[in-house]
Order: sequence, then structure tokens, then C-alpha cells
Amino acid sequence: MNMQTILVPFDFSDEAQNAFDFAQQLAEKAQGQLKLVHVVEIPTAQSFSTMGEMNLDSAQLNQVYMIELVEKRKKQLEELKEKHQNKPYQFSTRISFGNPYAGIANEIAEIKADLVVMGSKGSSGLEELLIGSNTEKVVRHASCPVITVKQPVKAIEIKKIIFASDFSEENRKIIQHIKSLQQLLGAELILVKINTPSFFETSRDSTNKIEEFVKIHGLTNAQASIYNSTSEEEGIIEFAEQQNADMIAMATHGRTGFMHLLSGSIAEDVVNHAKRPVWTMKITD
Repeated sequence: MNMQTILVPFDFSDEAQNAFDFAQQLAEKAQGQLKLVHVVEIPTAQSFSTMGEMNLDSAQLNQVYMIELVEKRKKQLEELKEKHQNKPYQFSTRISFGNPYAGIANEIAEIKADLVVMGSKGSSGLEELLIGSNTEKVVRHASCPVITVKQPVKAIEIKKIIFASDFSEENRKIIQHIKSLQQLLGAELILVKINTPSFFETSRDSTNKIEEFVKIHGLTNAQASIYNSTSEEEGIIEFAEQQNADMIAMATHGRTGFMHLLSGSIAEDVVNHAKRPVWTMKITD
């Protein structure tokens, strides 16, 4: 599993800049391609006055604003390209228009991205339940691994990666991707099973399962651990803090709609609430 093509969705926020900085360091190590996509949202609803009549002035102002914004973004992206001329990786930028999530998803498919690195503000409470962010949608649906970054972080400082899992058969696909990231960064891998009252497993069974998983997949510089907590999400975050880990890795199921609301997604909750970078990859149900 290689990381030849890394995609960074970029909206000029601090979080996006943190993700971009991190992606550059990964691209330098992998010596592949780094692609940056900026999506300009087009206002869909036309402006109407309170009486329901179209307000041409505001529609025209909106248009002028959009033209100016696009010109500004194009200039900023050109400046970024100039800065990246002599890097040990290929760098390119792209601007697209419309819905941010759709724009990112199209770009992932078009360039056959091996990895997406994107910023996240994190959200909580009602906002989290009702809308979910573009980051969450990408985490849930992307066909390749996604690293979510909130705070400034250096790739060379990622020395301890926690992989939280139930170590079942369906994790076989994603472990190879985690393994290649671990090798690229020269990091230690801690495989942890979070035990909760509703999903309890004896330490002996968990340890046997993890050790078997390590053996089957030829993992090195890896150790097994079991952590008890009231919920999987809290357990993963608490364990990462206890271990002073640099990154959390886990699978997500990509469920949508009613199923998603019923089952929730531990991966998305961890992405929202963890301070550390979180690596996720979708397991197809």
C-alpha cells in the first residue's frame, strides 16, 4: 500500500493550514504527489425580498462578490504553487465549484487518492447531530484512508499510533494501510481492544485475538493492550491520553441515514472530540 497521491481539501482556515502542513511533511517522506483542492460554494437560493420578489441588486452584488472571491482564490492558489516549485514531491492545485463534500468526493475518485488529509474544527451537541460537517461526510464515505487534523502537528513527531479495533476479519483490508503509514513514519503501533459493559470480552480472549492478528498480518514494532471504559469512544480517547499517543487509527463503517442514527459512528465521534490526529478508513458493510 503506497501513499503516492495525497489530497488536501483546503478552505484557507487555520485547521486546513494545519492539515496542509502535515500533508506536506508526509508527501516529503513518501516523495509522491500532493494535490490541493479548494471548493467554492455557489449560493443556490436566489435572493428574495421579504415580499417574495426577487431583489436584483442583492443578486448582482452576490455575483460581483463571487467573481471577486474566485479571482482572489485563484491568485492565492497560484502563489502556493510558486512556493512549492522545488519540493521533493509534485504539487498541484485545483479549484472547483458547488457543494464542498461533492467536490472533495469527485476529486478523490478522479485522482485515485491514496490518502486524504483534512482539517476539522470538531462539533458537538445539536449541531453535530443535525448537520454533520463536510469532514465527517468524507470520513464516512471516502474510499481511501482519511487523516483528520485539528491542531498543528509534525509528521516526524508521530511516533506512537494507537489502532483501536475488535480485530475481526473485516479489519484485514485496512491494516495494510495502517502498516504502510507506520513504516513511513517509523512509529510504534499499539493495538487496543476497548472493553465496555455492553461489549465485554475476557482479557484472555482479547489478548489471544490481538496476538493472532499481529501474527497473521506480520506486524512489527507492535504491542497489544486492553482498556476498560464505559463507552468505546471515551475509552479510545482516554487510552490515547494515557499512552500519550500521537495518532489514533480506526475503521469506520460508512453507514448512512437511519442506520447511521441508530448505530452512531464511533469513528466520527472520535474525530469530533479527539485533540490528536485521527486516521480512519471505511470498511464496507
